[in-house]
Amino acid sequence: MAQKVKIWYDAEGDFIEVLFSDKAGYMRETENDAVMERVDEQGNILGFSVMHVSELKKQKPLVAELA
Repeated sequence: MAQKVKIWYDAEGDFIEVLFSDKAGYMRETENDAVMERVDEQGNILGFSVMHVSELKKQKPLVAELA
């Protein structure tokens, strides 16, 4: 079954956001300072955002675990 994914890139803010769902939710921190996850009230992952995207090309791959 196909699933739509929305991807937003903000060049001025230097971040990217990936959304798996349009449901209401909130952002919470992950163990990686550059990554925030969007979750619903039950803790289900709705998407994630990555800050300082332009710096990724200077480093090793970004690794983050979404709960």
